[in-house]
Amino acid sequence: MNPSLRALAAFAAPAAALFAPALVAAPIPAESRLAAATVYPDRAVVTRTAAGLAVSGGTAEFVFSGLPASLLDESVQVSARGNVAASLLDVATRTVFVTAEPDARVKTLEDQLLGLRREERRLNDDGAVLESQRALLASIEKTSTAPVAPVAGATPPARPSLEDFAKLLTFSAEQRARLDTAARGLDVERAALAEKIAAAEAQLNELRGRQPARRATKTVTVRLAPAAAGKLDLTLAYALPGASWTPAYDARLRSEKRQVRLDAFGLVRNATGEDWTDIALTLSTARPGLGGGAPEIAPWYVDVSRPVAYGMFSDGAASLERKAGRAKASLAAAPAAMASMAYDADPVVQEVDATFASAEVASAATSANFKIATPVTLASDNAPQRVPLGGADLAATLRYQATPKLQETAFLTAAVTNTGDLPFLGGALNVFLDDTFVAVSRLATTMPGEKFTLRLGADEGIALKRKVVSRFTEDTGFTSRSRRTTYDILLTVTNNKRAPERVELTDALPVARDEKIVVKLLAPAEREFPRPEDAAAEPPRAGLARDAEGRLTWRLDLKPGEKRELALKFSIEHAADLPVVGVE
Repeated sequence: MNPSLRALAAFAAPAAALFAPALVAAPIPAESRLAAATVYPDRAVVTRTAAGLAVSGGTAEFVFSGLPASLLDESVQVSARGNVAASLLDVATRTVFVTAEPDARVKTLEDQLLGLRREERRLNDDGAVLESQRALLASIEKTSTAPVAPVAGATPPARPSLEDFAKLLTFSAEQRARLDTAARGLDVERAALAEKIAAAEAQLNELRGRQPARRATKTVTVRLAPAAAGKLDLTLAYALPGASWTPAYDARLRSEKRQVRLDAFGLVRNATGEDWTDIALTLSTARPGLGGGAPEIAPWYVDVSRPVAYGMFSDGAASLERKAGRAKASLAAAPAAMASMAYDADPVVQEVDATFASAEVASAATSANFKIATPVTLASDNAPQRVPLGGADLAATLRYQATPKLQETAFLTAAVTNTGDLPFLGGALNVFLDDTFVAVSRLATTMPGEKFTLRLGADEGIALKRKVVSRFTEDTGFTSRSRRTTYDILLTVTNNKRAPERVELTDALPVARDEKIVVKLLAPAEREFPRPEDAAAEPPRAGLARDAEGRLTWRLDLKPGEKRELALKFSIEHAADLPVVGVE
């Protein structure tokens, strides 16, 4: 070779190697499993793990495929950990459309429905056999009892004896009873089978309705640069709508111990498109949908109303168009601004752990997290599943409340203080009295140290009676005639329980809404009402109380078997010619 060409080739070889593009490894599918989920009131953040991924020097690219199409792109977080240091380069999320594959649950339901249809045909065949047997029995009865026409020259047939008729009746009764019993059994089986078929068809139609002809999924591609060959564990977290949880409670009152056992549960729903199998479940009270801060209030202007000139409408319209244009431009620039905020932050550089810098979704200062003790399996069918959150034994102060004027029944209530460390969020409450279900109620949000009341239903052990002893109207006055109506009412309460009980009775004293109407309380006397310092006592002492709306409340401590009579007497007085409403 020409020495000059040999020198040129020697120079070109390293230059070509210098400017040649670096080799990029082909994308590697990341075989992952769903390991954990944190459920919020309006969404869930799920975590997938792909363990033992082999990497070599250079750039590695891993693909998480088949993720739900509802995945929120901006919520994706990736971390890596292994026996070799690695740098995360970027994360890309894409939507992929694939032909919908038949759901395994649809195939199972179709097979189940096919078996039910076979059972339905068998029952119909059994019914047809019974009907044919019934027709044959009727034919035998008719033939055996029909007269036989005489034949010329032949010996007349012998007439059936009474014994023959008795045997026929016995045979007919036995066979008809057997056929009727079999028919009733078939009716019961048909009804049960019809319910199963209807349920299977409804569930099948629901699942078929969820399956589009083309199904959208998302893939997340992670590029990283390992420092050397080794193995990495990748963790992918993302948010999904369609999941939620609400608190629910069971309150069990032990009347003998005067104690309430309050058990808290979480009703979790999963409609994210992913089935959760043996995952670590955490329930959070944080509400990311509300944003990070309080909304800003606009100034409230009060001005003089001015008529608008006709010519201003065109300028107003143009102004609105300009404002709309600026709003559209702001909305168009928002995604780019958010992306800049997300990826322009300084990355966290670590030797072994490689993660993106990201904000905490929930913190202990603003929310409570409940980590479920055992792994949870929850299908993506939006069916509620109860998971236990904890419970507490709380002392209860029992009392009976009654309004005899409306209903002569006493209702048991329990005043409870949350002396535990568990916060109780507002939710549905099932109330049990000594293991007997008595009521459905609702528990308001109750933090440690706060009080709440359980309503435990009616109890006939406290007997009540309200009687209007007298009601009379009289005209009074000499110069100006007045009309006075006086009510005399007797309240009777008896404690038929084996223990002393606190009973609160409430009745209404009329309240005058005009100075021309005078209402006087005659009994109980004013001296029976507590002083202001006594009325403010906590807990309320036994005695009387009256509020601004005229409600009178007697608080009575009754011994076992004790009977108490309470007098309520008052008058309503007004001018005789004054039309008054509300006087019963």
